[in-house]
Amino acid sequence: MQLLDHELEELGALREPAQPGGAAVRRDRVRLPLADYTWGAMLGLMAVLAGLMSILIVTRHTRAEEETGRAELVRSAAVGRHAHLAAALATAAADLALGLLLAAGLPGLGIPGLTTGGALLYGAALTAAGLLFAAVAAVTVQVTAHARTASGLALAVLGAAYALRAAGDSGDNGLAWASPIGWLQRTYPFVDDRWWPLLPALALTAAVGAAGFALSTRRDVGAGLRAARPGPPVGSPALGTPLGFALRLHRGLIGGFATALLLLGAMYGSLLGNADSMLKDVSQIKDALARLGGHTLADSFAALTMLVVAVVGAVYAVLAMLRPRAEETAGRTEPVLATGVSRAGWLRGHVAAALLGSTAVMLAAGVGFGIAGALSSGDGGAFLRLTGAALAFAPAQWVTVGFAAAVYGWLPRATQLAWLLPAYAFVIGYFGPLLKFPEGLDRLSPFGHVPRLPAAAMDWTPLAVLTLVAAGLIALGLAGFGRRDLSQD
Repeated sequence: MQLLDHELEELGALREPAQPGGAAVRRDRVRLPLADYTWGAMLGLMAVLAGLMSILIVTRHTRAEEETGRAELVRSAAVGRHAHLAAALATAAADLALGLLLAAGLPGLGIPGLTTGGALLYGAALTAAGLLFAAVAAVTVQVTAHARTASGLALAVLGAAYALRAAGDSGDNGLAWASPIGWLQRTYPFVDDRWWPLLPALALTAAVGAAGFALSTRRDVGAGLRAARPGPPVGSPALGTPLGFALRLHRGLIGGFATALLLLGAMYGSLLGNADSMLKDVSQIKDALARLGGHTLADSFAALTMLVVAVVGAVYAVLAMLRPRAEETAGRTEPVLATGVSRAGWLRGHVAAALLGSTAVMLAAGVGFGIAGALSSGDGGAFLRLTGAALAFAPAQWVTVGFAAAVYGWLPRATQLAWLLPAYAFVIGYFGPLLKFPEGLDRLSPFGHVPRLPAAAMDWTPLAVLTLVAAGLIALGLAGFGRRDLSQD
């Protein structure tokens, strides 16, 4: 099971076993053997995913609607000034549905320790996380006039909250209490089942949400609180090419994800020096790592955690390939195609930007992982091994880009299907070992065919096959785009 040290320390580090006939005794300086660790370990990462879902939902139904002009049409009817934002926040009820699903489903798995009360608290904590970052997005959409910038700002807040929690859990410095994810983690579901940390999270959600409504009254529809910077008087010659133009549109997303994965890789790489001592007594994790092989437990741990990083990189790949659809529905594609740019050339520019960007973000993750891993383990050669392990996932990222391109080319109104690949890879890769899914299910994901470096030996054949599959999917997408009309809905 892919559990990280931040989560391992979070629950296991703060509780003693219950004495016979008595309640559990909590002491902040006493560590519980990690063999007693439970599903509550995943709460931090799951809170990040719930926050990501909420951010994308809110920005899609607020700022994106304003960019396309649909919000102004709605506001011209008999609706209140706050109706649009309120409706967007109401769609974040998906967080409530997620919480109820987990509360109802986890006890039915039959796994020891997954109690009904703990599952209810686990679901409530994830719901609180989703609602909080929906409120954060409600503020960021007021700041900027662009949906992607608003999403980037909200994701930066989400990343900072996770980083603070991780930094706090890695040392006795209290930083985890500066993060709302840290508050939610301290509910300790399936261990102590504490409900009170939900109260400050809900109070912060109400305050941030109220700020979002207040700020919405201080700007015009379609505008942001932050004035847009004037552009240069003369455009770069690169903007006259499809690739240069696409890279200009994608550069903010590439930079944001590259920075985030650089930090995420560095965070996980810093754990490699203690991986052997950290995991040697956890039989469940050792069994999962043993299936990967590897000369050391640290190599196997690095191979497992690299999959988590790769799935985050796949989020970038999907977002990058959703950009052509956003350009098309906003009516900006047709003026570009009215020039000398061909339809295939325009889409190839976006596909090339997504391919280059997905490779760049994995390189950034590998560099962060490699530097921190080499420093923590004292092994200078770890830098190249870990960087190579990250880059090995590039063909799987290209398949994700190709699948999204094929969906966009043939089913433009169903582009959300592109999320199936990263979602499936996460569920199978993260929960598969715990729930004992058949191993063959992993092979249905492109990420399941990537050699698990540095634990396994390098095998170029699956990477070459993945590259060919990606090329075929991209060609399929280009063919579909060339056969259909542009749409603005």
